[in-house]
Amino acid sequence: MTYKSDYLVIGTGLAGLSFALKMAEHSKVTILSKTQSTFSNTRWAQGGIAAVWDESDNFENHIQDTLKAGAGLCRENVVRMVVEQAPDRIDDLIHWGVQFDLSGDSKSIDLTKEGGHSQRRILHVKDYTGLAIHEALLKAVKNHPNIELLENHFAIDLILSRKVDPYITSENRCLGAYVLHTSTGEVKTFLAKATILATGGAGKIYLYTSNWDGATGDGIAMAHRAGARVANLEMMQFHPTCLYHPTARNFLITEAIRGEGGELINHNKEPFMKKYHEMGSLAPRDIVALAIDKEMKLSGKECVYIDITHKSEAFIKERFPVVYAKCLEFGIDITKQPIPVVPAAHYLCGGIHIDNKGQTDIPGLFAIGESACSGLHGANRLASNSLLECLAYAHEASEYLKNQNLNLTELTPKAWHYSQNEDEDELAVISHLWDEVRRLMWNYVGIVRSKKRLERADHRLTNLMAEIKEYYWNFKLNSDILELRNIALMAQLTVKCALKRKESRGVHYNIDYPKTSTKPKDTLI
Repeated sequence: MTYKSDYLVIGTGLAGLSFALKMAEHSKVTILSKTQSTFSNTRWAQGGIAAVWDESDNFENHIQDTLKAGAGLCRENVVRMVVEQAPDRIDDLIHWGVQFDLSGDSKSIDLTKEGGHSQRRILHVKDYTGLAIHEALLKAVKNHPNIELLENHFAIDLILSRKVDPYITSENRCLGAYVLHTSTGEVKTFLAKATILATGGAGKIYLYTSNWDGATGDGIAMAHRAGARVANLEMMQFHPTCLYHPTARNFLITEAIRGEGGELINHNKEPFMKKYHEMGSLAPRDIVALAIDKEMKLSGKECVYIDITHKSEAFIKERFPVVYAKCLEFGIDITKQPIPVVPAAHYLCGGIHIDNKGQTDIPGLFAIGESACSGLHGANRLASNSLLECLAYAHEASEYLKNQNLNLTELTPKAWHYSQNEDEDELAVISHLWDEVRRLMWNYVGIVRSKKRLERADHRLTNLMAEIKEYYWNFKLNSDILELRNIALMAQLTVKCALKRKESRGVHYNIDYPKTSTKPKDTLI
């Protein structure tokens, strides 16, 4: 069955929802969520959103903090564009119903500080900012007459005009996508004037991650298969502080705890970050993650700690209710005990190569949010710039598309070819392959890398890709097979990007190339 709309948005995080709300003022928009629309990395963002809001701060400070954190790989024009529109994007959120925390006098928005920032400029809602933002926008989307939101619709691959008609001599455009309805098994055809990939990051290619379970790099993998370039996939930011506990899973300990005075300490209760950076526990994330990795290796211990017990019990419970409650579930009272933490894969600074409007190499195909490589984050994302990037590029892409005279295609793509093979024993193998890819990435492409480990990973992933391709073509489609296909490709592309970078920079540290090049450039594939 074929469905048509003006704009097709794949993904229901902040980038996709804000783009839809902007475009729906003028057009019909279809949004696809591969599971429930309430699931996304946006909801897991605890800290907040960075913006110059106080009179004591200015754009230049925020720009320079971003450039410094990005370790020479940011595009300065992009950084300026995003930072300078931040107050307007905050106004958008407030208009859509987001209520940020107010300061003690209840007359102004409360601002906190995070690693790498020279000023207090993080707007927040307690320690569940992403959840508050996502719920407000999701409510607005569901109530909008020009937006259709379809859950349990997993995009398989993009539809290209020359795939439909190889004799087309004009530009090869993206026409839409083939999409699996995971509840029924039907593959549908979605066509649109433009397709927007807002599928988020790829933390699930690693064994340990702060990301939600669906962060499998789907949009990046689809774009690459369609012929779009990807860039800087080796720049996976490892968040320094995820909760360490045998039964805890994917729980982030917000950087705002360090912003409010939390101190990183070792097993001897000694602060250690001043040895590695002048900003101590508030150093940029790449510095902190490497320092923690080194401290753990020196001590032989499996974690370090964040200590915020010097703050009052009332302050901790009021400012960090989610972290307090979650840690208490595991018997850790953060008002009296330091929090055990370890680094975990967190945020992808690379992605689909785009221009300042979110356009990819393929006409009709846009990418926004974490699935895109805009040049804002460079080699290391500055804390709380990610939500801002989602809003900024949703705005830029929507403003650009509003002024384009685009038409729906008259081409008719072929119906999807179905395989009905389903073998429970073989499906069990898919689970094993999932695990193998993620362990391989954690062990060989982690915080500290080497040329030999990367080459071994590349060799093994080449063989795995051949096995996975066989499953994809010969068995009935389901979400597990689709995600396996995507994480394997994402892993392979990440390794290839890492092998191309003959230096150490930002979150990419290679012991065989410890120096930083004087001529930074993107790794494009």
